[in-house]
Amino acid sequence: YRYQKNKPYIKSRYCRGVPESKIRIYDVGNKSAAVDLFPFVAHLVCDEKQQISSEALEACRVAINKYLGKHVGKENYHIRMRAHPFHVLRANKMLSCAGADRLSSGMRHSYGKPIGVSARVDIGQVLLSVRAKDQYEKFVIEAIRRGKFKFAGRQKILKSLKWGFTKYPREEYVQLRKSGVLAADGNIVKVHNRRGPLEKSALYLSGQD
Repeated sequence: YRYQKNKPYIKSRYCRGVPESKIRIYDVGNKSAAVDLFPFVAHLVCDEKQQISSEALEACRVAINKYLGKHVGKENYHIRMRAHPFHVLRANKMLSCAGADRLSSGMRHSYGKPIGVSARVDIGQVLLSVRAKDQYEKFVIEAIRRGKFKFAGRQKILKSLKWGFTKYPREEYVQLRKSGVLAADGNIVKVHNRRGPLEKSALYLSGQD
């Protein structure tokens, strides 16, 4: 089930009786940590066009969570799984008991029954991201390396130049936060929309246009 052979086949009113995905939790660790707390982020990037089963995604999440929980503590990281399994896998179930040759229909009516779900991923797609403090960099990279063994194919571990799960490079982020253009909003940042009364505007009060 590793290769993308057919068209995407998702759960719908026509494709019923699909078993639940094995991965139910996509964010683990200290997911409510403020955006300023965890500047370091590393990604696991897929290097092949393939399918990854929900079982593999869950196994990877558990492995990374276990390693980081042991070495850096539950409150010092945030893992986000970025690949979601929607593609339904089918199998033409065969009877394998004795005397099955008289009962089984071989390749007659061979359209399979749903047996699980997987994520269809592309080259360069981010499978998961982990944010933490800079001092835990080597633990984060080792944890992702261990999680990598749960997947088929090749993956690369990338250290990001951005600040946490934001889209801003580090220097730019610090500068924009100081100037008040960006405001922390939980584990994300909000961009100042330059609207509203001037006396309430953080930008105007700090002397910016």
